[in-house]
Parts: sequence; structure tokens; C-alpha cells
Amino acid sequence: MLSLGRRGLWLGLATAAAAAMAARLMGWWSPRADFRLFIPEELARYRGRPGDPGLYLALLGRVYDVSSGRRHYEPGAHYSGFAGRDASRAFVTGDYSEGGLVDDVSDLSFSEMLTLQSWLSFYEKNYEFIGRVTGRFYGEDGLPTPELTQAEAMITKGLEANKQELKEKQKFPPCNAEWSSTRGSRFWCSQRSGGVSRDWIGVPRKLFKPGAKEPHCVCVRTTGPPSDQTPDNPTHRNRGDLDHPNLEEYTGCPPLAITCYVPL
Repeated sequence: MLSLGRRGLWLGLATAAAAAMAARLMGWWSPRADFRLFIPEELARYRGRPGDPGLYLALLGRVYDVSSGRRHYEPGAHYSGFAGRDASRAFVTGDYSEGGLVDDVSDLSFSEMLTLQSWLSFYEKNYEFIGRVTGRFYGEDGLPTPELTQAEAMITKGLEANKQELKEKQKFPPCNAEWSSTRGSRFWCSQRSGGVSRDWIGVPRKLFKPGAKEPHCVCVRTTGPPSDQTPDNPTHRNRGDLDHPNLEEYTGCPPLAITCYVPL
């Protein structure tokens, strides 16, 4: 039986898969009447060698003509291993060996799948889409396989996680930090700490995240309503997010100081 955590993950992926299938109707995965369907053996002929009919590569089953970037993909070039095949996995791992130049992305993380999506955006923007290669991501009928749907779901979940992480970073920007062998650590807040521009400075606090081994320093707003206050609850203590249950003060640091020292 699946644990609650794994069950939640798979339920989330199932939801994301449904969203991805809907998005397919509007995005990159849309059926195109003029696309060409390759079998892997046919695609392998497109490696840019003398006498080859062209220079193609595939990513998540989608085939692109990379002839305009020949110097990167032709025989002997740094990325020549990508030509004539779907080597989706290597775009993330950087493993350019024969064992690494494969299309299996089933065990990649959400963040790694987002890297793959970035590469897909790059090829969509810079190279001509030619068609699809049958196998892992497309069937002999040219339609997406369950593995492609799963990959799309991972990308969707990764985008959602990124959005949530950005929202969290706006709420709790990371502190500025420095370490000295004589004084220990110093944490401080500013209106641009953590790369987040804002109209408040905040005070340093330890933020404990579920599943994280160690807390990290964040800047916490000290006035106004809590960030997650609902509109139907207008009353607040004018303490910003100071009362968030996952926050903890630094020992020995004044509660409203914008700089905290953690001695050796």
C-alpha cells in the first residue's frame, strides 16, 4: 500500500497529467497535419554525415532540424551525440556516453524535468519542428504515449512547485549572510536581500520547512497583517508574519534587530 506521501505525489501527478493533456490541445503537443513520423532507425540517418539526408535531433519525441546549428551537432562537434536520436536524458545529466544518450527520463526530478522543458523551449524557438519519432513518447500512430503524459505531468508539477517557491520567497526573502573565522555568522536584512526588491526590510528568523534537515535564515515582515490572512478576517496584531508557526528567533538576537550574530 502506498504511504500518504507517495499517494499524495501520485494523486498530484494524476491531476497534473490531466492538466497537461488539456494543455496539449493548445501548446507544443498539438497535432500538426504536416508533421512527419520517424522510426528510430530512420532518424539515425540524419546525423549530418556526408551523404546523410539532413541533421536532426529529437527531444521528448519531437524532431527538430538543427542544420542551422551544424557546427554544434555535426560529426566531431561537442554535441554530435545528440544528432540522429532522442537523447532527452543527456540534456539534463550531461552524460554524453552511449549509455547516457538515451530517452529514458522516468526517474528525473521535477527540477530536472523543468531543465528539459527549458531545452524544449530553446528548440521550439530556434529550430524547425519536423515531426515525431516513434517509441517511448509517441506510438506508431503518432499519438502520445503514457510515458509522454507522465513527463508532461512532471513538468506541470515542476512549474507549480516553482510558482509556489517564488511565492514563498516573496513572503520570506532569504537573509544576507557572511561568515568569519573570528566572529562566526552574521545574518541581516535589507530591502533587496535574497534578490527580492520590496518596500520593507524585515528581521532575521530561522525558517523550518517540512522535510528540511536544517532551518535557513529568512527576512520576516514585522508590521501589518499576516501574508496569509484571509479577507474575511480583517483583524490582526500588526505584527506582519512574526507569528508564523515555522519561524524561530535567533538566540541572543533582539527580536526586532535587522542584524543577528551567531558566534562560533
